[in-house]
Amino acid sequence: MATVEQLQNIANVLRRDVAKMTTAAGSGHLSSCFSCAEIMSSLFFHEMKFDVSKHDYEDNDEFILSKGHAAPILYSALFRAGCVKTDLMKLRKLKSPLEGHPMPKSLKWVKVATGSLGQGASIGIGMALAGKLQGRKYRIYVLLGDSEMAEGSVYEALQLAPYYNLDNLCFIIDVNRLGQRGQTMIGHDLKKYAEGIKSFNWHGIVVDGHDVSQMIEAFDEAKKVGMPTVIIARTWKGKGISFVENQDGWHGRAMNKEELSEALKEIPDVKFPKVKIEKPKKVEVVKNKSERLEVSPYEVGGLVSTRMAYGKALANLAKANPKVIAVDAEVSNSTKTDEVKKVRPGQFVEAFIAEQDMVGICLGMSKKGFNVFGSTFAAFLSRAHDQIRMSALSSGNFTLCGSHAGVSIGEDGASQMGLEDIAMMRALPGSIVLYPSDGVSTEKLVYLAAKTKGMKYIRTTRGKTPVIYQSGEEFKLGDFKVLRQSKMDKVVLVGAGITLHEALEAHEILNKKKINSAVVDLYCVKPFDSKKFIKFVKTHGKKLVVVEDHYEEGGIGEMLAEELENSGIKIKHLFVGEIPHSGKPEELLKRYGIDSGAIVKAVKKLIS
Repeated sequence: MATVEQLQNIANVLRRDVAKMTTAAGSGHLSSCFSCAEIMSSLFFHEMKFDVSKHDYEDNDEFILSKGHAAPILYSALFRAGCVKTDLMKLRKLKSPLEGHPMPKSLKWVKVATGSLGQGASIGIGMALAGKLQGRKYRIYVLLGDSEMAEGSVYEALQLAPYYNLDNLCFIIDVNRLGQRGQTMIGHDLKKYAEGIKSFNWHGIVVDGHDVSQMIEAFDEAKKVGMPTVIIARTWKGKGISFVENQDGWHGRAMNKEELSEALKEIPDVKFPKVKIEKPKKVEVVKNKSERLEVSPYEVGGLVSTRMAYGKALANLAKANPKVIAVDAEVSNSTKTDEVKKVRPGQFVEAFIAEQDMVGICLGMSKKGFNVFGSTFAAFLSRAHDQIRMSALSSGNFTLCGSHAGVSIGEDGASQMGLEDIAMMRALPGSIVLYPSDGVSTEKLVYLAAKTKGMKYIRTTRGKTPVIYQSGEEFKLGDFKVLRQSKMDKVVLVGAGITLHEALEAHEILNKKKINSAVVDLYCVKPFDSKKFIKFVKTHGKKLVVVEDHYEEGGIGEMLAEELENSGIKIKHLFVGEIPHSGKPEELLKRYGIDSGAIVKAVKKLIS
């Protein structure tokens, strides 16, 4: 560990690095880096324990730069610590891993992408929870900017940490007073910050963020109080350069070469001191016993909702694998993840009605080795879209489940009906979108998601539907199932979830009218084997009716239309075309033209 004098010298080395880096890049958040220089030097070279040769060492303390625009000083700290060897002067260059904001795909020491403000707090909760569940001794440090304290997701995290007694979690607020366009809401009123933090039952410590000795004392205190801690650090934006310090107009602005020359005269030019970063002690974690993965006894023709099948499959997974975690936003009796609570209560995390926090927790826990499933109503996931988007940028590896999808939920009305969720999840880079239709397909797709890497989404339905698959049926990524076909088919009917059952019913009606049709279960919306699908449709009438319980934009029909462009296949797309009303499920399917009767009419028109 470094001395106070060494840490102050390190802070100035970091400042000089940042000044040169941002000028070389021609952009970058210089002033936001300068305000947290002493915080970063104290954290990386005195407080945190980590193996500089192993970014993924399980017992390393973790650091999350929630104020991601201060990336240059993070890169400087990692470089000076010996974690990375990349030329700092390549900041923001196309072929450099030192991107404008931290990105895991570019730099292994960066666990999560940040820059969309207010998200580091929830991710920190997830990592801290993971440490508690694993019995590890690492600590989580999250550096927040004072501007991002206006984000509601931060307060979701502040509520939850004391509930789980996360005494291994420490937030540091860099209170530098200035935001992007002027003073923040609270400015330098540290008393107000402290009162707010205390009201959430956190331990709050107010310090001069440029006094290294105060920072060290605060970190020591945080380890002893037995509760989550927030260090409220009073700092100055642009600290150390007279013409930048506490001045408006420097957010995101780099100095030109002449300004850099003047600035370097003011920042002490000292050698980087030789300091040893303490490695963490290895913790031997006792592994919980696992059981063989069960297969639920579903019988063809029996009735079960896909949300219930999801809950039972997740419970089976939890019993078979101690690293499977269910996170729910206080609707577990509806999403049916309460099935996990019944068999493995220690593998269930209640995030309460805080969907943004829930997604951040999923990301944080997954980054510490857990196989996480986050669940809520499909409609409510839209509230957490930015967290989901940033999870994809973070190379996230967890599963989300949206239940109560579509108008088929019935009387609860439009606010509860997820009708945009497929579009939202399809748009994510590298995402996987799965849409089961019965108990067997749900269970198999849950098991498939558990062993597949990436951002995965499972869409489940409220009402019970008949089981149509045998328990031995296999489901693969990118594929689809053909449930009905003949050599005389004039049209292919495509459904998923609730509409697959409407398509099967329409098939029977059409048969009685001597109109042959094939029926396809499009259980994997993304990825999708379009070549195989086109080949099938071309040999079964070259006409297609796609029906979905979703809005037109971004859904299954739009996906197929794009994939089948210039294929010569005619498509009729049935979807929910307006804001729906309350009503019984069967009434709503009929009213919005996605029931069996609507499918039959569409087929007749298409083949006439």
